[in-house]
Amino acid sequence: MSSLNQALRAALDARHPLLAELHAQGTDCYRLFHGSQEGAPGLTADRYGPQLLVQSFHQTLDRDALLDLHGSIEQHLGQPLPLVYNDRSKGNSRVDRHDAVYQANDEALVDMVGHEWGLNYRVRGRHAGQDPLLFLDLRNARGWVKRHSAGKSVLNLFAYTCGVGLAAAAGGAREVCNLDFAEGNLAVGRENGTLNPQLAPMDFFQSDYFPAIRQLAGLPISQRRGQKLPSYPRLEARQFDLVFLDPPAWAKSAFGTVDLLRDYQSLLKPALLTTAEEGVLICNNNLAKVDMDDWRELVLRCAEKAGRPVREWQVITPADDFPSQDNRPPLKTLVLHL
Repeated sequence: MSSLNQALRAALDARHPLLAELHAQGTDCYRLFHGSQEGAPGLTADRYGPQLLVQSFHQTLDRDALLDLHGSIEQHLGQPLPLVYNDRSKGNSRVDRHDAVYQANDEALVDMVGHEWGLNYRVRGRHAGQDPLLFLDLRNARGWVKRHSAGKSVLNLFAYTCGVGLAAAAGGAREVCNLDFAEGNLAVGRENGTLNPQLAPMDFFQSDYFPAIRQLAGLPISQRRGQKLPSYPRLEARQFDLVFLDPPAWAKSAFGTVDLLRDYQSLLKPALLTTAEEGVLICNNNLAKVDMDDWRELVLRCAEKAGRPVREWQVITPADDFPSQDNRPPLKTLVLHL
């Protein structure tokens, strides 16, 4: 048995109780192999409903090893899962078109539906973007939102495909506003809404984060010297009962720079001011190099300086399908009660 097969078998055995729990709660989207922590750095295997998505980030996975991995997972789960393999070790060249195994068949590439916390989500193993349409390590945070949204107004910032917004709607939120810069992301969010017709409709706003959040917070939008700002949607200042802040690691626009390592405060302060009194702000940092204790202290200091001191805080950690040998997972989530 190869070292990869041994590592995969150990990972699947370790997940047995978790998978039983997830299936019982209506979830069939989860990580089956987290290679960086389970013996094969740069390799992941994720189930997205009826589909298996395997991705390699450091080197191409040999076709026989890929087929063995696929077969082992199907055997363990007791069901067929169409395979999509994305080789991301060579920039954007994710598909080796010389081998049908790497290309994936038509059955695997059609739009499918996965499930989490009993909700329906659009899943596509391969699409124009680089990332999956649902980030699996954020499942516990979406579950927290679902359990704590009843009767609340919810603002979902950097909404991506609006999974957090969908969880809030399912939890009985009276209003859900999803904000993202990319119309393509929001389009998938709208699809997710239509896949769950029993839920109240959500709102979708396409805008750069900085002008949107600063308007909501009642702050001016500064213009750099000699630079004319692009047009942006106008919003009235207001506050929300629950705000979810999930920025990318780094991004730059004419309005500002998202930099989770050097300047989290510029993202956090206006989000704090947009959170209502006795409201909740949930903030994330997905940089592995950022220490949780250091980041938490920075967040608490920023809240104090902004005049929105934190009454109580708690940490949400990813589930056991994202193991961390040093108990320092890259994704860090703080729930701030203001």
